Amino acid sequence: MDQFRVESLFGGDIAWYTPTNVTLWMALTVLAATALMVFGARGRALVPSRAQSAAEMTYGFVYKMVEDVAGHDAVRFFPYIFTLFLFVLFANLLGLIPFAFTTTSHIAVTAVLAFTVFFVVTALGFILHGTKFLKLFWVDSAPLALRPVLALIEVISYCVRPVSHSIRLAGAMMAGHAVAKVFASFAAALGAFFFVPILAVTALYALELLVAVIQAYVFTILTCVYLKDALHPAH
Repeated sequence: MDQFRVESLFGGDIAWYTPTNVTLWMALTVLAATALMVFGARGRALVPSRAQSAAEMTYGFVYKMVEDVAGHDAVRFFPYIFTLFLFVLFANLLGLIPFAFTTTSHIAVTAVLAFTVFFVVTALGFILHGTKFLKLFWVDSAPLALRPVLALIEVISYCVRPVSHSIRLAGAMMAGHAVAKVFASFAAALGAFFFVPILAVTALYALELLVAVIQAYVFTILTCVYLKDALHPAH
C-alpha cells in the first residue's frame, strides 16, 4: 500500500501548504485536460486531427449524457459536469502510468468531488423549488400509512449519496492498483515461471484501463441523475 502514501515533494513534514505527490498529479490532471480541450480543439479543421476528434467526441458524449439523463434544461450545467468528467477521467488514466500517483484512489479527493455535487444539487433544488423540493422524499403512489416510513428511507438514501458516490470511485481505483502490485510481486518469487504473473498483470492492466474510463462515466452519470432530481423533484 506504499503506492498510496502521501509524500512531500521536497521532504520534511506535510502541512496544508506543502506540495505533495497528490497536488503534483492533480496539477498534471488539470494540464492534461486543458491540453486536450484547448490545444486539441483549437484547429477547428474540417478534417479533424486525432486530438481534435478526441476533444469533439468527448464533448459530444458528455453533452448527450447530460441532455438524455437530466433533461434539456440541465444543459446550462454542462460546463460543471464536463469538468468533473475530464478531471476524473484524466486522474484515473494518469494513475496507470508506471510510478505515477492515482489521486482518485484517495477518499479525500473523491469525497470533496462527491460532497460538492451533493451540496450544489441540494442547494439548487431548494433555490428552484423551495419547500416543494421535499416532494422528492414523499412517495405519493404508496399507501398513506407507508408514506412516512418511505419518506424516512428516502431521506437516509439521499444523505448517503455522497458517501457511495465517493467510495465507489476511490475503492475501484485503489483495489485495482493494489491487486496489480500483488501480482507483480509474484514475478520474483516464482523464478523460471516469472512470466505467469507478468501475463496476469498485463491482462489486469487492460482491465484497469477499462475501469478507469467506466468509473469516470459512472461518476458523471450519477451526477446527472442527482441533478435531474433537483430540477424535477416530483417523485
